[in-house]
This record gives sequence, C-alpha cells and structure tokens, in this order.
Amino acid sequence: MTGAEEGAAVLYTWLITLQYPVPAGGFAVVTRTGQYPAYPGAGRATAYREIRALLARQDPACANASVLFFSLQPDRL
Repeated sequence: MTGAEEGAAVLYTWLITLQYPVPAGGFAVVTRTGQYPAYPGAGRATAYREIRALLARQDPACANASVLFFSLQPDRL
C-alpha cells in the first residue's frame, strides 16, 4: 500500500540554508524553501533526505553542501 492509500498527507513547510565552496575561492550560501507532503508514519529523517536529494537534483553544487540551518514545520497557523 502506498502512503496515499494509507491516509491523507500532512503538508509541511521546510527551509534550509546550505554552504558550499565555489571554484573561484570562498563559499556560497543559499537558502531554499518549499513544501513537503508527509504521509502517516513518515519520519523527519526521511523528509530531510528527500529534501536534500531534491536540492541536489535541482543544483548539483548543493549535493555535498554543509547544512547551516534546517527547519521542517507543519504548514498551518
């Protein structure tokens, strides 16, 4: 059974700040944000790995970046 069949996803908002070396010397610091649909039974570590993989696909320079900050919060007030 897939996560979608087990129950409704809870939407989370994430924010991550990464730092990585640039070829000209020094470092680049980038902050990205997005939303993550977590299904019942999903864990924070899984969400983190999936978000990191997404960022690496979007920008290969982020693949081995150091994480300066990471936040994963339910998307509700």
